[in-house]
Amino acid sequence: MNSMSKNCCNDNHKHYTDNHNCSKKENNPCPTIIKCGTPSATTIPDATVAGTTFTVSSITLNNSCLCNPITKLEFASNLVAPVAFTGVINFQVFKLCKGQFAPIPVGPAWTFELVALLTSQTFSFFVCDCNSCFDECCTYTVVATVTSAVTVGTLSINNATLGAITTCNSSNCC
Repeated sequence: MNSMSKNCCNDNHKHYTDNHNCSKKENNPCPTIIKCGTPSATTIPDATVAGTTFTVSSITLNNSCLCNPITKLEFASNLVAPVAFTGVINFQVFKLCKGQFAPIPVGPAWTFELVALLTSQTFSFFVCDCNSCFDECCTYTVVATVTSAVTVGTLSINNATLGAITTCNSSNCC
């Protein structure tokens, strides 16, 4: 066990390598946390310029009871354009934990290019955060950034929801 793991783990959990016997029942299994965010809505107005950002969803997790946590974050939304919308938007998850001054990206940016969208369409993705070793809460936020020069039309990001499943990374799967 490396020194980073020692700081995050309590002594109630046994840690195994990838070679552990999966058929053997663990005496002290690691807890799993499932958390669902509250659906939200955001509107990107007509003529929004490149670089403009919008927070579309967030969730706060307390992983202090987990050893070397691994978190799967799932984002889903409905994109609705009442009039034809054209633009390019990047969606990315950021996290901010205690003691940090600026949010850090989690996973890649997901690009959604809309060319004359005049209906509704779902948009979803998931990312895993394998770089958590904190004894406090972290807030994960999905940020939409307009990357096209200027948007044409309005776009509503409805029912934007961020959910999380987090557990101990005892198998070092990342």
